[in-house]
Amino acid sequence: MTQSPFDAQSLKNSLRAAKHQPRKRFGQNFLHDQSIIRQIVDSIHLQPQDNLVEIGPGMGALTEPLLAEVDAMTVVELDRDLADSLRIRIGANSHPDFTIIKANAMEVDFSAIAKERGDRLRVVGNLPYNISTPILFHLLSFAGSIKDMHFMLQKEVVERITADVGSKTYGRLSVIIQYYCDTDYLLTVPRGAFNPPPKVTSAVFRLTPFETKPVVAKDEALFALIVREAFNHRRKTLRAIFKGSSLLPTLSDSDFEACQINPQARPETLAVHDFVNLSNHIQSLPTALAELDK
Repeated sequence: MTQSPFDAQSLKNSLRAAKHQPRKRFGQNFLHDQSIIRQIVDSIHLQPQDNLVEIGPGMGALTEPLLAEVDAMTVVELDRDLADSLRIRIGANSHPDFTIIKANAMEVDFSAIAKERGDRLRVVGNLPYNISTPILFHLLSFAGSIKDMHFMLQKEVVERITADVGSKTYGRLSVIIQYYCDTDYLLTVPRGAFNPPPKVTSAVFRLTPFETKPVVAKDEALFALIVREAFNHRRKTLRAIFKGSSLLPTLSDSDFEACQINPQARPETLAVHDFVNLSNHIQSLPTALAELDK
């Protein structure tokens, strides 16, 4: 039986041949399970003309089957050793349009890639778990240039991102990301699908940025501040949170009534539009803004 170039043993052999040890500081856990790889690729529903970007290709387990689906592909890899050998390892030398960017994804201008290709990006990746949230927020700043994103993260983080209002996992990450994107939990990935196995179970999810947001915060920084402060005190009522926080103005019952929000409610019971309503209401109150500026 012929081994896949990315089954568990072949991956170990490739790492040994490349004299590459998975680097903890880069959060490197290399995917090798062929069934999982196929499920991920199939879930993306790629078309040949798609403007595809992969973050953190690593040993290329996903890169090779993804590249087979599209006419053009860009990868962003921080580890220069892996980036230097990637084209050879996945047999991409003959591909007419395969670009490798050796950089930290946090420093990449994704709108420039979209502009160069003349189309919105489809972004995929097995993100480093230790810096996944900053990367997600960085990508959201380019939401207008991105068609969708498919990522693998810790299962518990994916559950928070895709959580429904009122659930135990619903929180700051749920609200902020769901303000910008539609979210879908796609599949669970066991630890044994990687080498070395991570300490946590993983999951794959989809983010689809809204072309037109269902609700719009007039001041998105204020909206983010309110969400952060609310979930920093998630066991308190909203009345208590706004009264006790030095970063938020004190709101009266009439203010909450204007937003159609019960002041006795707790943060996890508020939908995205509720937080936006609070933010927009505060933004319209000169006294509240003056209090924030102190």
